[in-house]
Amino acid sequence: MNTPALPQPAGDAARHLASAALESGLAAFAPPRDAGTLVLIVSRREDGRRETPEYAPISAATGVPGDAWLRKVPQKIDAQVSVMNADVARWIANGQPLTLFGDNLFVELDLSVANLPPGSRLRVGSALLEVTPEPHNGCAKFRQRFGDAALRLTADPRFRSLRLRGLYARVVADGEIACGDAIEVTHRG
Repeated sequence: MNTPALPQPAGDAARHLASAALESGLAAFAPPRDAGTLVLIVSRREDGRRETPEYAPISAATGVPGDAWLRKVPQKIDAQVSVMNADVARWIANGQPLTLFGDNLFVELDLSVANLPPGSRLRVGSALLEVTPEPHNGCAKFRQRFGDAALRLTADPRFRSLRLRGLYARVVADGEIACGDAIEVTHRG
């Protein structure tokens, strides 16, 4: 029996920002480099809903509990946990919920390649994550939710190394994470 596809969360086209407005936000962008904060945890459920637990156990076996990553076959370990800078997400979302992005962790931390090259490790709560080389790019869903200008900005070669769209990490030490937890860069790759 075929199950109909459930609708994905939709964006509000009236909230999409123009290129100039998006680029102007870069001038004030100065996230912390060595230590930050976990702002939001998101799990993408099978029915398309997003859950935002205050805390969650994460593990190398399951990633973020209940998230879409675990249901993908084959599971791509280098894309186990998606991480996005919360300030960038708020700026691009322009009043829309951050859960629209589909990322698992929203953080206050510099995610740039210069600050966190692949192999860098982050202590989040009692868990340890490792930044992977897997590129985190925008897609058709990102364009629909946040507009063409947002997709172009995150892919623009001038800003690509900032990882405005975020990064991927994998869990290397199981642990518990909670909103408000400190994030510490324990090793740079």
